[in-house]
Amino acid sequence: MVYLKLFLIFFKLGIFTFGGGYAMIPQIKDEIIEKHKWMTEDEVLEIIAIAESTPGPMAINMATYIGYTKGKFLGSLLATLGVVLPSLTIIFIISLFFDQFIANKYVAYAFVGIKCAVAFLILKAGVGMIMKMKKNIFNIVILCLIVGILITFELISFSFSSIFLILAGGVLGLIIYAIIDKKTKKKEPLKVEAETEENTNEVSEEEVNDNDLS
Repeated sequence: MVYLKLFLIFFKLGIFTFGGGYAMIPQIKDEIIEKHKWMTEDEVLEIIAIAESTPGPMAINMATYIGYTKGKFLGSLLATLGVVLPSLTIIFIISLFFDQFIANKYVAYAFVGIKCAVAFLILKAGVGMIMKMKKNIFNIVILCLIVGILITFELISFSFSSIFLILAGGVLGLIIYAIIDKKTKKKEPLKVEAETEENTNEVSEEEVNDNDLS
């Protein structure tokens, strides 16, 4: 049953979602978190980060990963097929009369409206991710830096692949959290020693009280 659900969910997303992986995020969250309660908000955010950081289209990566978590190999296969088949079929049909399709003025008008809707969906996905992610100084600084860099490069028309920003964020994350983890491990022995000493003092006080009573 779960296999059929996975296929139908991503088949529906593949048919009715325009604008790629980012535009699909709100619909995926609605299906996976709200309706079926298969995952939490944090788990979906982690999947989004993985899907964006790994090679391949984001929507397909997300479908494959979510499918695997619910149905292993067969689940990932059906989820991936579900999200791919609608686009593949529609693109194949359009390719048969591509020139006439592009030249049609009503199609051009429709795409103007679709672009506006897609922009809103992507903005909604981005704002939603920012609101839901855990806030700390490191996250806020990285977010501000990346937004600043992207806006600056866009204003000066500098060609720069976003993959380098993703890699830089990953490297900084490894460095920062490795330092935090190292400091935490150093504090743990001191905490254990303090607790041991406190317990010893309590035992000693109990022994003194017992001796006074006797």
